[in-house]
Amino acid sequence: MKMMKKTLLAASVAAIASSAAMANVSDGKVKIGVLADMGGVYADICGQGCVTATQMAVEDFGGEVLGMPIEVVSADDQLKPDVGSAIVRKWVENEQVDAVGGLVSSAVVGAATKVLTDAKKIALISTAASNAFTTKACSPYNVHWTYNVAALANGTVKPMVEAGKKKWFFITADYAFGHALEGVASKVINDNGGEVVGVARAPLSTTDFSSYILQAQSSGADVVALANAGNDTVNALKAAAEFGLTDMMDVAGLLVFTPNAQAMDANVAGGMRTTTGFYWDYDDKTREWSERFMARHGSIPAMGHAGAYSMTMHYLKAIEAAGTDDSDAVIKKMKEMKPDDFFSRNATLRADGRMVHDMYYVEIKKPDERRDSNDIMRVVSVIPGDQAYAPMLPECNFK
Repeated sequence: MKMMKKTLLAASVAAIASSAAMANVSDGKVKIGVLADMGGVYADICGQGCVTATQMAVEDFGGEVLGMPIEVVSADDQLKPDVGSAIVRKWVENEQVDAVGGLVSSAVVGAATKVLTDAKKIALISTAASNAFTTKACSPYNVHWTYNVAALANGTVKPMVEAGKKKWFFITADYAFGHALEGVASKVINDNGGEVVGVARAPLSTTDFSSYILQAQSSGADVVALANAGNDTVNALKAAAEFGLTDMMDVAGLLVFTPNAQAMDANVAGGMRTTTGFYWDYDDKTREWSERFMARHGSIPAMGHAGAYSMTMHYLKAIEAAGTDDSDAVIKKMKEMKPDDFFSRNATLRADGRMVHDMYYVEIKKPDERRDSNDIMRVVSVIPGDQAYAPMLPECNFK
């Protein structure tokens, strides 16, 4: 009889504990959506790879939090803001998604974060470049992790201007990301005694860059800055080489992800310097995680992949620490806790949602410097986060 009473008591305690956990975790599970470009120009930098990285974080965390399961869902935004926002709205209104990660194209992210903020759900931005999400479009629910245009410009443009490359011509992706990168980089150029001598704006997913290259050739610039990303950067550099532009002036890739650097002709891209938030072969910690990612995904990780893993893990740790998946409690805990892993070096998550961390000024290796096809970059210098990122705006200080 005593044994039966003890068994019933234990069962009752377990039931109460389970009920309490369910009460603190909405719908009895934590559900993370990954919204990304699955088949377009940005697919290599945060498509299925961001889904893989997010799933790895969930598995490494143990598959559950506060005793409740963690589920990952994903969708293709097709690089269309209306498509992306519709998916996010369906997720949060009908499918109980608690947070959305991936988030690549700045135009799509701008639309998606409006839906998430209205729903009081957390945006885990791993790959979008625009700094708007912690400035003019800041929100108490935005977390911007991996990099932004300010870090890219301060990391790449400033040292080139200081080295005497004063005249710049931009070939810019003609949407929010490209405009933001061009604007921030232009300010860095002007503030350091340089000048912008011309701009050509190319639609997203352009395949023929010949007219833009010809404009750059006749501009008299010292540097042609590619304010684009993904396959657009690869195609622009290829056209620059074909027209002999790379023999006339420097070409600066302002945002070069490792998969895209890998796709470039090493004879052309070798020696180009750029800024990144992560390089897979930096040290033992980055190699250990990257080798696991490669075994799953089949290729080396881009910084957005590593950022997606790191941010997901931090989000789950914050849920555990907060004892609930309530967005307000979780994001408060995310900002209180110090990010610290293979990706996040000397890092803090500011009150505006900007994760400030060390960035890397890197050089793309020439053919004779590479030991194999994955040996793409070398780190020239580490850029402390407080030098890479712009200060927080008072109006975005969400304490």
